[in-house]
Amino acid sequence: MENNHAEEKFAALGLALPPAPAPLGVYKPCFVDGKYLYLSGHGPVQDDKSLIIGRIGDALDMEAGKLAARQVGLTMLATIKTHIGSLDKVKRVIKVLGMVNCTPSFERHPYIINGCSELFAAIWGEENGIGVRSAVGFGSLPDNIPVEIEALFELY
Repeated sequence: MENNHAEEKFAALGLALPPAPAPLGVYKPCFVDGKYLYLSGHGPVQDDKSLIIGRIGDALDMEAGKLAARQVGLTMLATIKTHIGSLDKVKRVIKVLGMVNCTPSFERHPYIINGCSELFAAIWGEENGIGVRSAVGFGSLPDNIPVEIEALFELY
C-alpha cells in the first residue's frame, strides 16, 4: 500500500475529528466493496455529538453553511478512521453528493459544499482529493441539519 500521507496532512491542519456517528436508522454508515468505500449520508456532528442545525438562507448564512459542510467532511473522516483504521488507506475521492437544506431562493449550493471538498483536497491533494460532485438544494433535511453529504472513495 502506498502511503499518501493523508494522516500527516490532516494533523497539519490542526482540526479535530468529532465522534463517528452511530446509525439512527436501518443502514450502514459505510460499506467496502473490493477497492471502493461507500459512505452513507453524513450530517455535521460536533465534538459534543450534537448536530449543527438550521436552514441556509434563514437561520444560517453562506459562511456558516460552508463551515457546516466542512464539519460534515470531518464527520465523514471520523467514520473512515473508525471503520477502516486510517485515512492513509484512501487512495482517492471518486464522488461527492452534497445536499443543502436551504430557502427556495438560495442558489449557491456549490459554494456551501466546497467546505467539504476543500477539506478533502487538503488531505488527499488536488489530484486525488477532488472527485466528481453534485451539490443540490433541498427543502428540508433530517433534524433540520444544514448539509448532508455522501461520498464514494477508492481504497489502496
